[in-house]
Amino acid sequence: MSELAVAYIFHHHQLLVDHNLQLPRLLEFDPNQFLSTGDRVIARDLLDLEPIPEGYQLVPIRQLISQWTKTEFEQASRAVQLLEWRRNHRFCSHCGYETHVHKREYAMVCPNCRYHQYPRVQPCVITVITRGEDEILLAKNAKASNNIYGLIAGYVEVGETLEEAVQRETFEEVGLKLKNIRYLASQPWPFPSNLMLAFQAEYDSGEIKLQRDEISDARFFKFNHLPTIPVAGSIAHAMIEHVLHGHAQWQSSHSKN
Repeated sequence: MSELAVAYIFHHHQLLVDHNLQLPRLLEFDPNQFLSTGDRVIARDLLDLEPIPEGYQLVPIRQLISQWTKTEFEQASRAVQLLEWRRNHRFCSHCGYETHVHKREYAMVCPNCRYHQYPRVQPCVITVITRGEDEILLAKNAKASNNIYGLIAGYVEVGETLEEAVQRETFEEVGLKLKNIRYLASQPWPFPSNLMLAFQAEYDSGEIKLQRDEISDARFFKFNHLPTIPVAGSIAHAMIEHVLHGHAQWQSSHSKN
């Protein structure tokens, strides 16, 4: 019997799963509708008027992060980013002709000028900042409707190093200067097509001064008295756990799945 293909079916950053949060598995599928994202892993968009199959539901991807394994989330991240890329490059950015999917590569090809448009990843830095032996800087996003306190993060700008981006974002958002910046890890983050690059740094100088359109509150919290933090499965959660419990905890939080 042929092996079933795992199907990622998306609708506006929601994913089709059954009531046990399991993905559909298909024995037969139309290759003209599905995009192959790996060995027996396929993906497509659910059309606006297309009915949801019986026994399935649409669940926001963010809600699934804490429920899935690391591998499952990374596969979903890859699938949604490739679909986003294909959706946004239906026409050539050079001459405007309608593009088509390359048969062997992840490329949208223009039949007129032969320009190839490949998937792009947006690098973002995210930094866990400590002060002394038992304090961590946590900030609340001004656009968030919840009461979750997370880490300072932002896009890497053209022409700057990752370490420069860490310093700039921190100074812009909370007015602090850092020292001892060091790389930790990375995580694909499909909102919409980011690669989160995790750093750890220590407070050097300055007083907290908020960039109000980005940050509504930021404080140094004692390790034993933290507010609500990001959910397990996110790199921000793993980074916070890392500074609270040390290197061994960081390794286990990334490898347990």
